[in-house]
Amino acid sequence: MWISHSRRPLKADEICHALSIRIGSNDIITDDIPAMPTFLSCFQGPFTMDKGASTIRLIHHTLQEYLCTHPDLFGGAHSTMAETCLTYLNFQCIKNLSVGPSLDPRGVPFLEYCSLYWGIHMRMEHSDRAKTFALELLEFDSHISANSLWHLVSREFCLDQIPDHKLFSALHCASYFDIAEVANILIKNRWDLNQRDCAGMTPLSWAASHGHEEVVGLLLREKHIQPDQQDGCYGRTALCWAARNGHEGVVKLFLGCQFAKPRSIGGWWGEAARVVSLPFGGRYVNPDSSSKSGRTPLSFAAANGHKGIAKLLLGQEDVNPDSSSQYGQTPLSLAARNGHEGNSGATIEPGRCQPHSFK
Repeated sequence: MWISHSRRPLKADEICHALSIRIGSNDIITDDIPAMPTFLSCFQGPFTMDKGASTIRLIHHTLQEYLCTHPDLFGGAHSTMAETCLTYLNFQCIKNLSVGPSLDPRGVPFLEYCSLYWGIHMRMEHSDRAKTFALELLEFDSHISANSLWHLVSREFCLDQIPDHKLFSALHCASYFDIAEVANILIKNRWDLNQRDCAGMTPLSWAASHGHEEVVGLLLREKHIQPDQQDGCYGRTALCWAARNGHEGVVKLFLGCQFAKPRSIGGWWGEAARVVSLPFGGRYVNPDSSSKSGRTPLSFAAANGHKGIAKLLLGQEDVNPDSSSQYGQTPLSLAARNGHEGNSGATIEPGRCQPHSFK
């Protein structure tokens, strides 16, 4: 099960720890961890070790395909793996670890995998016991998950340190992994919807950037949500992230939740719509918001070839098709530079876009 259904190839010491975990137990039982010689002596027939990466794999891809298409052979593989990972993360010895990028993984080889993939296994196959374990972990403020998610954030945002007071919250984790049921419980428990993490990202930004439509919908229905918050690194809103990464369904959710739409670009009516929306929960989503570099959602969609999103945004009266970044780049120039013919055509609308405006 662990070799065929893991989300990445596992090393021998990771599998040894996985095999030792008794689901629902309170701590690691070291005597249950197989000794490496014992574990390796069991390698017969279908298993082999890639010596360079020290990972275990099935010897032939056809067996891998067969096992992946018959998950019932293991009696609910992904729910079992989620419960195992969450049991590990809830161990007291794991919770006692300090949080940060300097953590020595040698004594806890299974920590990284559990932290990065428990939510993916849980999303693939839900179980009530996994939900209970997840809520137990997140009540601890998800520091362990934050410890591994830190590596993702540091690569994406080039952070060189992690402030202790701005770790991932429970709602950040649920939004990142797209676990809507857990996110809904946290929202009902009055969790801070607009809290920022170490990268200045809100739960809504994480859900939008990864295309998690159900969680985005849950958050947008809350009257206290602030959908136009910008992240701390690039100044991008959640809509910018969704447009950049090509999540058309999420973009539709944002555009469909506006309380009022300005009838022209800028001007007093554009500001009035934002002010009038505040008593109704700040539901106005600015479809033409710009990042620190002056890039708008349309700019990101055009540059990355997301034609459907570009058409959606151009259908909004308050989107400027000639918006220019700090480098003088318009959506048309970015689409043309990257060879996105469909986006260039979508951007040129009679009476709106000026083809000569790009630099």
